[in-house]
Amino acid sequence: MVSGRFIDPSVCDAKETILLAPRASDLAGKVVGLLDNTKEQADIILQTIGEALCERYGVERIVIRRKEHYSKPAAAEIIDEMAAEVDVAIAGLGG
Repeated sequence: MVSGRFIDPSVCDAKETILLAPRASDLAGKVVGLLDNTKEQADIILQTIGEALCERYGVERIVIRRKEHYSKPAAAEIIDEMAAEVDVAIAGLGG
């Protein structure tokens, strides 16, 4: 929606509703996937988050994958691999 000179990206005419995936109630013993968007320092941020999730929440293992380019969606192979391997996935953003 355009209001004056500003564009509000949160307003849209969605044709279908996309339901959120079920959320894990506890991360203990889970495998968490972190998707790096390739922006500056995303790898460092995600590594730090992964370590904290293991230490604080008992995450069993972290799987980090990197997209080809920040402006492109993750390749289907990466999505399929993560879907098969992880219990929880988080897309990470760098600066």
